[in-house]
Amino acid sequence: MRPLVILADGEFPLHSAPLNQLRDADYIVCCDGAADRLIAKGIIPDSIVGDMDSLSVDNKVRFASIIHINDCQETNDLTKAFDLALLHNPEKIIILGATGIREDHSLGNISLLLNYVQKSSIPIEMWTNNGVFYPVLEDRTFFTKKSSQVSVIALDNDVRIKSEGLKYPLDNVIFDSWWKGTLNECEGDQFSLHFVKRGRILVFITY
Repeated sequence: MRPLVILADGEFPLHSAPLNQLRDADYIVCCDGAADRLIAKGIIPDSIVGDMDSLSVDNKVRFASIIHINDCQETNDLTKAFDLALLHNPEKIIILGATGIREDHSLGNISLLLNYVQKSSIPIEMWTNNGVFYPVLEDRTFFTKKSSQVSVIALDNDVRIKSEGLKYPLDNVIFDSWWKGTLNECEGDQFSLHFVKRGRILVFITY
């Protein structure tokens, strides 16, 4: 399954994992602030979305046919790109370039993952230069390499989780702060999370 890729205007992909996703994408929706850098790398997006205040004049002319102007101030560029992506009925969405450069933008974009997964039933992931964020709303098993670093971050402090396969079990963790559940480790090649009380969590797994 080749995913639809959204490229945001944060830190450009440098690690081979997100770069491969970018190169192998079935379709690329690019936020306008990232478009110049992507095009300079020799990769042409399928759509460019935003208010176009960050796109060079030359590329505005050259790629006018794939530009979708959206100057709404009620959403950020990542959400504009996500909404456009959904119109293409993707089987999976991978978001790149959504973190780094500014911490406030990074936090905002990461938190939006859970909004996005609630709007759509398709898999949605955010790949950074260090690992992958997964929004999780139900029991799930992750397959990864042994000793991968794992963090579980709850956005609802009444979430209760049981875990299998992690070095430090989450069964008794009270998720009343974001650091609770972080800096864990996968003991084998997979781990599972089971909700005792449901809520919204983000799982981050390093490459």
